[in-house]
Amino acid sequence: MREYKNEIPQHLAIIMDGNGRWAKNKGKNRLFGHTKGVKAVQEVVEECAVLKIKYLTLYAFSTENWNRPEEEIGVLMKLLLSSLKSEFEKLLKNRIKLNVIGNTDQLPMSVQKELDYVIKQTENNSEMTLTLALSYGGREEIESAIKQLAVKVKNNIISPEKIDQSIINEHLYTRDLPDVDLLIRTSGEKRISNFLLWQIAYAELYFSKVLWPDFRKKHLHKAITNYQKRERRFGKTSEQLLQ
Repeated sequence: MREYKNEIPQHLAIIMDGNGRWAKNKGKNRLFGHTKGVKAVQEVVEECAVLKIKYLTLYAFSTENWNRPEEEIGVLMKLLLSSLKSEFEKLLKNRIKLNVIGNTDQLPMSVQKELDYVIKQTENNSEMTLTLALSYGGREEIESAIKQLAVKVKNNIISPEKIDQSIINEHLYTRDLPDVDLLIRTSGEKRISNFLLWQIAYAELYFSKVLWPDFRKKHLHKAITNYQKRERRFGKTSEQLLQ
């Protein structure tokens, strides 16, 4: 196992991009790329557990992904369902807690039931929290939080003056997660794509040219090493950090 002398990110988030292009480069259809992308997920999750990263959040299916062809959505849901079943024992063995964020009511009932089961069975695991962003959109999440707060203000449960960042946090899908330290996006694209808009306010961003199905431990370590070379000031000056 590789050891790091410097601090590793407590919360790592990944936009897993490039399955379709990977398949196209090999003369295959997009569905083949999604299938091969599962291997990258398995390796990254296992390595994060070894590195003792406490929180790993994967952008698995966005609200915009519902606009894709029905066949592709169907394959993605089947892959998700089969992965939940095949990886269940590993989650238990590695003491990994499964968490989900997003509008999960839109997911097929079979997926919802399996998610509920795995979440329940792993709820006491404490080595790492693996969060899957499913039917997730950052804007939708913030919109939902605003609506919840609006109802509470209307019903005199909370006054507008009391609403601050901590109160807003409590109404987000990620209420039980810390802010993101490092966000990785694969495939060379340099966009956030509506992912964790509130939570990445001070995250370090790392863009890899590697397409997701080819992303392995060595690429993860490269991103972490790059992260450790950065100075995270959170609005302060370099001099203030030394005091």
